[in-house]
Amino acid sequence: MVKSPTEETRAAVSQRDIDWPKVDTVLLDMDGTLLDLHFDNYFWQEHLPRRFAEKHGIDVGEAKTRLEPRFDALRHTIQWYCTDHWSRELDMDIALLKEEVAHLIAVHPHVVEFLHAVRRHGRRCVLVTNAHQSSLSLKMRHTRLGVHLDRIISAHELGLPKENDTFWRHLQRIEPFNRATTLLIDDNLEVLRSARRFGIAHLLEVSHPDSRRAPRAGAGAEFDAIDSFRDIMPES
Repeated sequence: MVKSPTEETRAAVSQRDIDWPKVDTVLLDMDGTLLDLHFDNYFWQEHLPRRFAEKHGIDVGEAKTRLEPRFDALRHTIQWYCTDHWSRELDMDIALLKEEVAHLIAVHPHVVEFLHAVRRHGRRCVLVTNAHQSSLSLKMRHTRLGVHLDRIISAHELGLPKENDTFWRHLQRIEPFNRATTLLIDDNLEVLRSARRFGIAHLLEVSHPDSRRAPRAGAGAEFDAIDSFRDIMPES
């Protein structure tokens, strides 16, 4: 389901564009896909810098200046997603700080209905996330999405982020799936590219991961993109 990068506009995906009879497994990202990315964006870009500034007696602008290069250096690595790593590096309890803004955790519209429909039609529904176990536990506790999934897997169980091509081979060992009949839905282009290299046949990009921001510019240029899970409800 790869689109030409020369297309000028993103076409909305509908249930007719997904060959559901050829899909038996659905792999789903969490942050930005099932859940609104606003929580994570706000935490890392606003809440944590504010707490860091308070700890070091500096203003928030200076805190961001100090933190951003450290974050950028580790993006797309397993350390970037590791709560324990940042707790050690910053000498701050990241899990506890996330609890302070946990009221911002929210499920994207139509997600629960989609999960019900996927499983009702006999397809396996697996959450595959880069989130550290502590973040995963917090979000499952607040959203109760776990009851709608067949399995939940954190990349930290495998020691590799989803952006790493080897990740998918390791995932297949603990959660067997057929590449030709698997659909992956994710908001991270690097993850989608890695999955494509591995040979996962059906790939969808989430175009609007953060509800408080505009849809991502260029969404749909490389992969088919969805605005809402309502548009891809399986019927058969």
